[in-house]
Amino acid sequence: MEVAKRLQGVGEYYFSAKLREIDELNKLGKNIINLGIGSPDLPPHPDVVKVLYEEALKPNVHGYQNYKGSPVLRMAFADWYQKLYGVVLNPDTEILPLIGSKEGIMHICMTYLNEGDAALVPNPGYPTYRSNVTIAGGICVDYDLKEENNYQPDFEAIEKMDLSRVKLFFVNYPQMPTGQKPDIEVFKTLIPFAKKHNILIVHDNPYSFILNDEPVSLLSVDGAKEVVIELNSLSKSHNMAGWRVGVLCGAAERINEVLRFKSNMDSGMFLPLQLAAAKALTLGQDWFNEVNGIYKERREKGFDRRGKANPPPIEARLALGIIPFELHGRM
Repeated sequence: MEVAKRLQGVGEYYFSAKLREIDELNKLGKNIINLGIGSPDLPPHPDVVKVLYEEALKPNVHGYQNYKGSPVLRMAFADWYQKLYGVVLNPDTEILPLIGSKEGIMHICMTYLNEGDAALVPNPGYPTYRSNVTIAGGICVDYDLKEENNYQPDFEAIEKMDLSRVKLFFVNYPQMPTGQKPDIEVFKTLIPFAKKHNILIVHDNPYSFILNDEPVSLLSVDGAKEVVIELNSLSKSHNMAGWRVGVLCGAAERINEVLRFKSNMDSGMFLPLQLAAAKALTLGQDWFNEVNGIYKERREKGFDRRGKANPPPIEARLALGIIPFELHGRM
């Protein structure tokens, strides 16, 4: 049986193969230290686990759920965005909970890309952008992130490209794998660029609160809702990677477009999990300070041994195990 043409040029997901390789080595007694996929080894807040447990005991929470997510979770995301990013979102129309933000990348590609359409993809960058664009029938157009340009898009170089088929532009700050933090001036440049070329900006924003004192949402920039949709996640910020809770934020029209695809792909998220996630979103600054304190200590220990007290962003991320050493370069 031949596989579909959409899988041509797409192999097994990098981390899937790598984790299987690590499992095999561990079976041989190698005791491999995994600095790979960036899965937090710390637990969620105890109150979050408590909500999951207590809600799961109820007899009436085990059926299919609202395809747009629980109103409780949507309101919690809206409050979280307003409190920590200064962004006002309508919980009924501008927020779509996801089974992880990785899922959202596929939904976006399948919603907007036709065969032969193109997407601007950062190099280096999260490999899911490239694979999902390809599976959707699109073409990846690399834009290089270079140290001399502070790992920011070179708009002058991008303007010289053929952008006639480009429909999506993936950006990701704080960036994986470079660790580069967002630059508000770059964000302000993205909006008129997208309007000029009729391109939808996809900002992938799961690292906002990891060793970053100034979390920023691209949606905070004036006019952003017209051309931006933003993905976020509780995986890194709340130690909930395995829980698979993410969110898509943007204009109501964009949310409804993506929902047309998503609602045909899944049947909603387990309600107790959504309510526990809503609890996680109410945690205050003390939670982030505690988590980042542990990460900071680990980073300092790792680089003290190498004689580097102040590692550059990409090396700091490598020390934390947030990105794998193999991905230090093109993906």
